[in-house]
Amino acid sequence: MTSIDVLLKRNQEIGNIVPGDRSSPKPSLHVSILTCMDARIRVFEIFGLLQGEAHVLRNAGGVVTDDMIRSLALSQRKLGTREVLIVQHTDCGLSTVTEDEFKDELESATGLRPTWAVEAFRKVEDSVRTSVERARRSDFLLHNDNVRGFVYDVKAGSLTEVK
Repeated sequence: MTSIDVLLKRNQEIGNIVPGDRSSPKPSLHVSILTCMDARIRVFEIFGLLQGEAHVLRNAGGVVTDDMIRSLALSQRKLGTREVLIVQHTDCGLSTVTEDEFKDELESATGLRPTWAVEAFRKVEDSVRTSVERARRSDFLLHNDNVRGFVYDVKAGSLTEVK
């Protein structure tokens, strides 16, 4: 059985038990949460979220990229969100690579060099600051006055705001 098959079986077994309001695509808390794709970050549990309360956006590192700005702009302009919560974390895989190292690896394997940035970093706090500034400075976002960034400690389960 594949992993997808396992997940589909679990879905059938649990049924419709997820609490929350599914009546609208507009998040009731008017917030977008951008975080890393790391499987240790259980966004709904960390914040006690119910379905329908927040938009949750994920990518490698939880960094503000052009594609995240696209999603945030749609979230704000069409679906009513007004706040952005950026959550990166300790022990992130992006802190173990470098831009050139990973691009060289991909180019060697495929013959093509990626045009996109890897967004590798050494200090997670610096990466959070960069992402917060990108969101705050984006002309595409209607509400960039309430953008806040945090580091989630994957071992302790705690959040620390980055100023």
